[in-house]
Amino acid sequence: MSSIGSQLLETPERTALRKAVGDLGRRYGSAYYLAKARAGEPAEELWAEAGKAGYLGVNLPVEYGGGGGGISDLAIVLEELGTAGCPLLLLIVSPAICGTVISRYGTEEQKRRWLPGLADGSRKMAFGITEPDAGSNSHRISTVARRDGEDWLLTGRKVFVSGIDHSDAVLFVARTEDARTGKLKPCLFVVPRDTPGFEYRAIPMELVAPEKQFQVFLDDVRLPADALVGDENAGLLQLFAGLNPERILTAAFSLGLARQALGKAVEYAKTRTVWSTPIGAHQGLAHPLAQCAVEIELARLMTQKAGLLYDAGEDMAAGEAANMAKYAAGEAAARTVDQAVQTLGGNGLTQEYGLGALLAATRVGRVAPVSREMVLNFVAQHTLGLPKSY
Repeated sequence: MSSIGSQLLETPERTALRKAVGDLGRRYGSAYYLAKARAGEPAEELWAEAGKAGYLGVNLPVEYGGGGGGISDLAIVLEELGTAGCPLLLLIVSPAICGTVISRYGTEEQKRRWLPGLADGSRKMAFGITEPDAGSNSHRISTVARRDGEDWLLTGRKVFVSGIDHSDAVLFVARTEDARTGKLKPCLFVVPRDTPGFEYRAIPMELVAPEKQFQVFLDDVRLPADALVGDENAGLLQLFAGLNPERILTAAFSLGLARQALGKAVEYAKTRTVWSTPIGAHQGLAHPLAQCAVEIELARLMTQKAGLLYDAGEDMAAGEAANMAKYAAGEAAARTVDQAVQTLGGNGLTQEYGLGALLAATRVGRVAPVSREMVLNFVAQHTLGLPKSY
């Protein structure tokens, strides 16, 4: 985005945030990030410095150590770090999902216990919703919490939970029985990682990322009453307080990957000379790269719209925009990385340029946290008013 465009679409504070985070990300860069990922290590140095600078908690309340901003601000942080080659996946999870849910619905004690650490990066919280047999159907979630005196007993399985090994706790989505109707309804529980009965195992992945993925087994995990976040009877309201930020931040994640790839491809196309002229002069490469630039900017605008709606408290409109932003950014990232690899030819698959690793990473934005097909189902039903297909 040009500097004039940034000034018109963003506040001076957000423009300054974008520059400062970009400067931090470039000091580490993709070489640092990929070295950490390939060594199976978290990007702790970058995470700690970003937390100390206030970037990780920019969306959290000031009274709990945050920056008092919104999801729009945190999306800038993730996008700029990704553009610089350091797309920190746990930004989507720890401050965006878990921090938002706790700040909106947690008790005062829960806020004081968790938010300061989530804001400065000294604590991390993972998020567990996906199950082996449920997929995108949240109504089939089988992890159940039942009362046992004053306590809760949590039983079930989860998959694709990011970063448990370096998190202090996990915010799990479970279901409890409504005493009035007997129906199961979603509820959220904070489970410290060292809680007895909580077992997790790494899932071997082809992704090159510092954050590992895990499957979780919960066997009558005993939790105190205050492990429940929010109202037991609030149902989907509290859950979607975290899922909309997740979609917006996933869009920002994809945008960072796309901009990183486009930057590398454009630089290469300017300097790589074959038959006496830079390859970027040929429309066979120039036009596809230009099309990628257009699609990235369109997705960025949709992501900004989603963030603004969410921060304004327009939850229903934000849900539609967040889904569209996540879809648009995921598609733009996949096409841009593919074109970047094609632009570099064989060099596009070398570790020197780091583009090959992005091929798998861009699939994240297409399949998680909700598949592009389910986003299209949502738009067809809720935006266009077409009959429900599933």
